[in-house]
Amino acid sequence: MRAKHQAEEPDLPFPVTPLRFLPGEWRVHRTIFDHRAHQDGVFTGRAVFSPGPPGELWYAEQGEVAIGTYRGPASRRLIYRDRGGPAMDVHFADGRPFYRLDLRDGQWSASHLCNADTYRVAGRLLHADAFTEQWHVEGPTKEYDLDTTYTRPTTS
Repeated sequence: MRAKHQAEEPDLPFPVTPLRFLPGEWRVHRTIFDHRAHQDGVFTGRAVFSPGPPGELWYAEQGEVAIGTYRGPASRRLIYRDRGGPAMDVHFADGRPFYRLDLRDGQWSASHLCNADTYRVAGRLLHADAFTEQWHVEGPTKEYDLDTTYTRPTTS
């Protein structure tokens, strides 16, 4: 992965439960590096974790992506399903499984196989109002890195 965040241990009680930590609005800043096209890009926007049926959070992200000569809107939706305690299973909007998020110690990692491409994520809680995710995707059809920082909007 291209970028790493170095931070002190977050000032949070562990384990953190995603159902309590994630809900609400987040600012999203994501850098993109496509290794095959040798292009850098950026996504900026917002994400909202909203309550769904009991034990679920619905994730909706929207914003703008710019990479190479392309600039335009981008969005995605995910479903987070409670596993109890510090873990949730993340699913695509159509219900297919994606990965497990476990905030037991404030950091997580997982992988997801999509056809022959492998998606690997490493995430870390920075503090009560910020977390990061770094994705590395590699396979016969893709090779790129995503480095995302989520921050809660300030109320000033």
